[in-house]
Amino acid sequence: MKFSELVQQLGATQVERGSDPEIIAVTPIEATQPQTLSYIEGQKFAARIASTTASALILPPDADLQAAATAAGLAWIADAQPRRVFAQAIALFYQPARPAPGIHPTAVIDPTAKLGKDLTIGAHVVIEANVRLGDQVCIYANAVVYPEAQIGNRSILHANCTIHERTQIGADCVIHSGAVIGAEGFGFVPVPEGWLKMPQSGYVILEAEVEVGCNSTIDRPALGDTRIGRGTKIDNLVHIGHGCQVGEHCVMAGQAGLSGAVHLGNRVILAGQAGIVDHVKMGDGSIASAKAGVHSDVAAGTIVTGVPAIPHRLFVKATAVFNRLPEMYQSLRQVQKQLNQK
Repeated sequence: MKFSELVQQLGATQVERGSDPEIIAVTPIEATQPQTLSYIEGQKFAARIASTTASALILPPDADLQAAATAAGLAWIADAQPRRVFAQAIALFYQPARPAPGIHPTAVIDPTAKLGKDLTIGAHVVIEANVRLGDQVCIYANAVVYPEAQIGNRSILHANCTIHERTQIGADCVIHSGAVIGAEGFGFVPVPEGWLKMPQSGYVILEAEVEVGCNSTIDRPALGDTRIGRGTKIDNLVHIGHGCQVGEHCVMAGQAGLSGAVHLGNRVILAGQAGIVDHVKMGDGSIASAKAGVHSDVAAGTIVTGVPAIPHRLFVKATAVFNRLPEMYQSLRQVQKQLNQK
């Protein structure tokens, strides 16, 4: 499409159309091509403007960057959130593949299931007793939905995911391949003979617009529910233990793990491989850095790092001391030697 048409569809207001180039694709700034659109987020990438082969850029509201783009003959859009606008631009050029509505003849659907309108149900899908599917639900091949589960309007279950009994999935959720939602929590009671399995009679609730990555697991508890708040995004290979309560719009990166009964506030961020000990609470807007081991409650807005996790600024100071330990050890040995000679 023409750049001017792109601007219109994105609703951009601060623009420089230049020669109104034809845009055929979007590309990362490191690998641009003619007739493509890319973006930069700040002065750190200013040098890219002069070297890019793209025809148009999305820029922050920075007068110097805009002047450089104009001097380079580029069309541009300015916005306080360039990455957000770039994501919207990608959606104009690419839509994920989705089969047409219909039920594949190999799907096995229990007669007690209640089905909404305009469903897409792929090959070898199994829908068990008393399941409720909302309108425009899309279920890809080999997915299994256990008895009494509920799937909200427009939600998507990708191939080979499993939704266990009585799980409730809200509207506009996405469950990626291999994910298991609502399986039994890891509950065992020590007895003289070994371990007694505690029945996991609870269930899992995913509120609207939750996304669960490939091969992630969310367990049901012995009693009550495990709940994931609206808009939360969960990466691949994440484990959420039984009875956890996760707030709205949280983000969990790959291999993060929550033990049982963890409470996360709203907009909490867990970086890759962060681990949270059972019954710990993290307040609204708090962040656990990569590989952090969170053993105690974290106040709202706090960033923690390390194992056991401590406030990030303290961790940075401690790391600086740690890096000097060999030098400090040599100094200590010299002092001890001098004292022994006296």
